Amino acid sequence: MHNPLCRYRHNVHLLRNSFKYASKKDWVAIARDLKPVYTAPSEPAALDAFAEFGEQWEKKYPAIIRLWTNAWAELVPFLRFDQEIRAIICTTNAIESINAPIRRAVNARGHFPTEAAALKCVYLAIMSLDPTGKVQQRWSNHWKAALNAFEITFDGRLSAARK
Repeated sequence: MHNPLCRYRHNVHLLRNSFKYASKKDWVAIARDLKPVYTAPSEPAALDAFAEFGEQWEKKYPAIIRLWTNAWAELVPFLRFDQEIRAIICTTNAIESINAPIRRAVNARGHFPTEAAALKCVYLAIMSLDPTGKVQQRWSNHWKAALNAFEITFDGRLSAARK
């Protein structure tokens, strides 16, 4: 089944791509000024925030304005989600915190004689992330609000998948 949230990952890349058109010294200010756009509670609020962003930055970085204007149709549906869901969509920290140790373990070993050896390496890397299981419990507590929002937004599809 296709994940309906995948297309919204584009918004994360939209923000990141904005920085390639800007001087590094302006990145913090641009990020600060764009945040009200993608965190707005509604499309009209996002449009107002984007207008303010445009007034501030269009003269210096017109390509950023065009980038966001061209992608606006893909941003609008994202704004319909609860803040909790938006945070999950936009975060890559959880994924990267798993990928990095796996990548290190695989690169350190280089060659694997069998597929089973490669799987064992990946398994051990994952298990070493949380040997006591305490971090997993703390981490899952941070997802409670998002799980509630997903359950309501997607009308029971989350709990139906667990059966």
